[in-house]
Amino acid sequence: MNGTSIRQKSSSSYKRKRKKLSISSVSQISKFQQKDKLSPSTSKNNTKCANVMNAKLPELKSRPQTAKLTEVLRSRITPSPKNLLPPPFERRKKVALLTAIKPENEKSEKERFMRAHFVYNPLFIYKYPADSSVIEKFNKPSARYLTQAILIMEKALARYGSYEVFEEITGGPILNRPYIYTLVRKYLKKENLENDININLSEDLLSRGSMTQVKGRPTVNVRIVNLREQWAEGLLRHEIGTHYIRSCNNQYQLWANFKTRRELGLLPLNPTEEGLASLHSVLTRTDPLLWRAALLYYTAYKASVLSFKELFHDLEQFVHSPNVRWDYCIRAKRGQTDTSKPGSFCKDQVYLDGALQILKRRHTLDFSLLVRLGKVSHKDIELLEDICELENTKIPSFMNDMNLYKRQIDRIADVNGLTDNILAEVE
Repeated sequence: MNGTSIRQKSSSSYKRKRKKLSISSVSQISKFQQKDKLSPSTSKNNTKCANVMNAKLPELKSRPQTAKLTEVLRSRITPSPKNLLPPPFERRKKVALLTAIKPENEKSEKERFMRAHFVYNPLFIYKYPADSSVIEKFNKPSARYLTQAILIMEKALARYGSYEVFEEITGGPILNRPYIYTLVRKYLKKENLENDININLSEDLLSRGSMTQVKGRPTVNVRIVNLREQWAEGLLRHEIGTHYIRSCNNQYQLWANFKTRRELGLLPLNPTEEGLASLHSVLTRTDPLLWRAALLYYTAYKASVLSFKELFHDLEQFVHSPNVRWDYCIRAKRGQTDTSKPGSFCKDQVYLDGALQILKRRHTLDFSLLVRLGKVSHKDIELLEDICELENTKIPSFMNDMNLYKRQIDRIADVNGLTDNILAEVE
């Protein structure tokens, strides 16, 4: 049988099916559509379907038995709020968690919030919403170290009077884009990584910085808004000197393989990972207060019991600037659509949690080994030290003088009022 005969036969079969189709039978239509895969998914089919509906609508309305069919067809032609969401295949697109929970309309909602004099609860939308099962892992904040967080912030306020004064005195002048780029390049060269890492300077990041993979290449992302001179290198020690170098070291270890990691029963890398990075952020500051880690911890907990606008007003006791408070609030409320309800993305609590755990053990912890072992918890050092591979691993340059490094760690505890008695309460 030639191709023309096959097409004619197929066309005849299709016409016979259409003759049997009755508009009064919803069940038959559903069955026919399922069998023949008829779907108004393209714009051409949508237009054709719309024309048919407009012609048939008066007749269809007079038939009660087709009311449900009319509603279904109309919903496919006329977009409803539900239909305005990205198509299912787009919603299922795999993206990094922190990308998935970044609101698409942050700028417009911020403007509306500010115009409303801080009495409006923003409504956020997301291009690729994170799965609820993933969000649930980070929506139960702890109050365990709330006392320590408040202590640290009160220390700063007693010394400087306000966060704004603290920021100006200890942070120095705000940098422009070219200068930031130069600083990043200089830091990469110092760590002998200038050919290994790309640089992305952005105004749209929710965090001050991050390390990501872009087309398979490591990239350091730096938020250039209000980045201050004395804090810039701390950000690079956090992202590159801690996260990136530990990640590189991890590749040489047996537990780089997830299956082996599971068989060894290793603990999660956080809060150790972010706690160590937080200490490195303030390591060489003239006044190494853990203000940011403390405020992030406090904000994450308060967001779980307050709406967005309530949280915004609560933070005024620590931060006067509306723009700074907005940044902290949106970090704690990201992933949430209706922010009039209590709810928190509490991942940010790991910074203070991990820092406190490390400070408690600072006199006995092998910091060099902790970095060389890669992405592991400080609690797993003893388990892994006899089976690790250290030959090709490295530490950041600021750890070369270990005696100086340990004195700097001691000073962080002292400046923040974290005495041995207070740290004894840490797990």
